This record gives sequence, C-alpha cells and structure tokens, in this order.
Amino acid sequence: MKIVFSSHPGYGHAYPVLPLAIAARQVGHDVVYATGDRFHPLLRELGFRTAAVGMGIREAFEVVFAESGAKPGDPPGDDWLEHPIRVFNDVLPRRVATDLLPVLRAERPDLVVYQAANPGAGLAAHSLGIPAVCHAHARAEAPDRERQRGMELLAGVAGEFGVTLPAGEYLLGDPYLDIYPSSLQEASFVGRPERRPLRPTPYSEPGELPAIALAERKRPLVYLTLGTVVGTAPGLRAAIDGLSTLDVEVVVAAGPNIPVAEFGGLAPNIHLERWVPQAELLTMVDLAVHHGGGGTTLGATAAGVPQLFVPVAGDGFLNAGAVSAAGAGKRLLPEGVTRGAELRRTDVVSAASIGEAAAGLLTDPDARQAAKALAEEIAAMPSPADVAAGLHDFC
Repeated sequence: MKIVFSSHPGYGHAYPVLPLAIAARQVGHDVVYATGDRFHPLLRELGFRTAAVGMGIREAFEVVFAESGAKPGDPPGDDWLEHPIRVFNDVLPRRVATDLLPVLRAERPDLVVYQAANPGAGLAAHSLGIPAVCHAHARAEAPDRERQRGMELLAGVAGEFGVTLPAGEYLLGDPYLDIYPSSLQEASFVGRPERRPLRPTPYSEPGELPAIALAERKRPLVYLTLGTVVGTAPGLRAAIDGLSTLDVEVVVAAGPNIPVAEFGGLAPNIHLERWVPQAELLTMVDLAVHHGGGGTTLGATAAGVPQLFVPVAGDGFLNAGAVSAAGAGKRLLPEGVTRGAELRRTDVVSAASIGEAAAGLLTDPDARQAAKALAEEIAAMPSPADVAAGLHDFC
C-alpha cells in the first residue's frame, strides 16, 4: 500500500509522526513523506522518499504579522490568539493543500496520514477522494471560542478546494490517531468516535549521551530543556541557577536558538549541551524540567518521570495543567502572572521558585507514583507497529 505522510517542518510537528511512518515502512508500505525541505535530509537518511510542500511556521507567522501590522515579541493583547489561529487554519492549510495536490495526483496513494496541525494535507486528500487519517501531535482542542474561530477560517480554505467540512465532527472528521492517554486528554474529546489510541513513541536523532548520564552517580539526575522554539536565554539561565543549588546533576539541552556561549561560569553540577538524544535520556532521569512541549511531555510521561513545567507558549500550558492535575508534576508561572495569556517572552520564573519546586518533586513519593501510573497507561496503548499493521482498515 502506498501512503503519503505529511506534517509541518518543525521538530514538535514531525517527530511525533515519525514513529508511525517508520513502522509503516517496516511492515512493507511504500511511504512518501511530504513536508518542508528543511527536514528532507533526515527523512532520506531514514529511507523515505520525500516531497516538498508547505512553508516554515516562522514564515507563516511573518505573513500574518505583516498583514496585521504586529511584530513578533509585541505584548499580548486581547486578540493574542488570532495570529496562531490564522497561521494554522488559514495560511498554512492553503499553502500545503496547493503544494500537495500535484504530489497526490502523481503518486496516487491509497492513504494520506496528516498531522493534526496540518489539515491542509487532509483537504488535498479529500479534494481527490483519497482516504485520510489525522495523526495527533498535541492535545485535542477544547470546544471553545478559539476553536470555533479556527474552524470558520478552515472551512473557508476547504471551500477553495471543493471540500465541505462535516458538521459536528472533529477537524475534517477523519479517524484520529491520538497519542495522548485518556488521563491527559481534553475531557470532551475522550469519547469521540473519531478517536483511535496510538502509543506515543519518542523519537530523537541518534547521538551520544552526555557522560554524566552514563556515569555511576550518587545523586539524582535532572533534565532541563526549554525546547527548540520557545525557550529564551533569560528563562534558561533562571532555571539553571535554580537547579544548580540542589544536590543533583543537571543535563541541560539549550536547543538551536539559545547561544550557549552566553552561559559561562556554570556550577560543576550543570552539564550544558546544545542537543541531546532526548528520547533515550528521559529513561535515565529522575525529574524533567521543561516548557511543556508535547514531545517532551509525552516522552517524560512514558518514562514515568515527574515533571516541573515552566511553560512559555502554545500547548505548554495545557500539558502542564493536565500532568499537574494527574499529580505527576507541577506548573510554575512568573510572579504576578496567573494565566498563559498574560505571558510575554520577557517574563521569567524566578530561580528560587524553580529550585524549590524541583526539590519538592524529587522527594515526593506521590508524584513518582502518579508518574508511574501514567507510564503504565501509555504502555497499554497500541504501538506504532500495531497501528501500522492495520492501516489498510482506513482505506
């Protein structure tokens, strides 16, 4: 069977989809991966044929900012969600659908698997009558005003391609491969008929683990990251300063956008890296301190690791709330901030707050037991290999 997989060209968008795409190849399917060319070298190394579609997420935001007159980094206003809503429900879907249509006409696949934030690929499939499956990368959206606004925009784009969105169904109404366990999923979505569970399987590029992760240790190991997109140098510095006061070893993944040269004079227990093989490292740590991105959240959850969240943007607040409500973690916000809408990129959680919260989680048996329970729930979900073997059923 020939399958086209499609996601946006971002780590948090492509990496959640890759385990199923890899499993599909392993069971014998002919897989084409359609995304921005930034990810093509990696995909080709993994053995996929590739197709260049869509545009970078940053580029899409620049389009929306230019139209609205706003600038990245401006303080959030009352309409602070309008920009991402337009990016993911108007600008990107139109571009992806336009680029993917000729690919689908040439490849004539039996099935299209598209990432949930990438409905343009689903629209292209629907316009040609090709069966499609939606693959989650984040929690499902709550049925609120923002989702309604997004669906209104998406319906307009769908009409341009001769597609009518089904009333009362989630997104395009396709089967939805959900990588979130029920305990962490949006409550209103858990019982929906479109939902099919799929075990989240962390993916990261192969690489060497930091020496401290492999060394014999007498004290806990903490992993710190603020992700590949939303983290800031002041935020990372505050977290490093807070954790450096504890009797722990700390592996820090700075990511591609934070200049590590600025972090001189670190304490001996801080091990700063640009990048680490996160999926493997998470199985070795005692606590994860992070921004709440879906990949890090689910990776730590699957590993049974308690989590301390310092969310900055996007779904980090939702993930932090879900894991905290399950008792397996804690969320911190900057002083004076009570909800995510008030956050600016210059807002930073204090080092003292991070150190105190991390120390508490490291010695909290209830948090560790709750984390273990979530890991067991994830382990019981169907694996990518299980789902890949049944992809014929969606055609």
